[in-house]
Amino acid sequence: MQLLSCRRCGTSVLVKKNSLAQTSVQWNGGSGGCAEFAERRAAPAQAPAVIPTCAQLRDSIEDAVRNGLLSVPAP
Repeated sequence: MQLLSCRRCGTSVLVKKNSLAQTSVQWNGGSGGCAEFAERRAAPAQAPAVIPTCAQLRDSIEDAVRNGLLSVPAP
């Protein structure tokens, strides 16, 4: 797993790309520092996601793959 920071809020996670479609993410100390999750918690009218995802972190991971900072195993 490789350390990666979200470009929006700087939250650091461990990431591993097993394929282009599959990504493993391990939150360091939980998702408490994630700005997107904090916004969701502050909006009581929204139901929480079954599997919480942060679109900004996902974009940061995809950018890291495009820029060669995060490797994806060959199929």
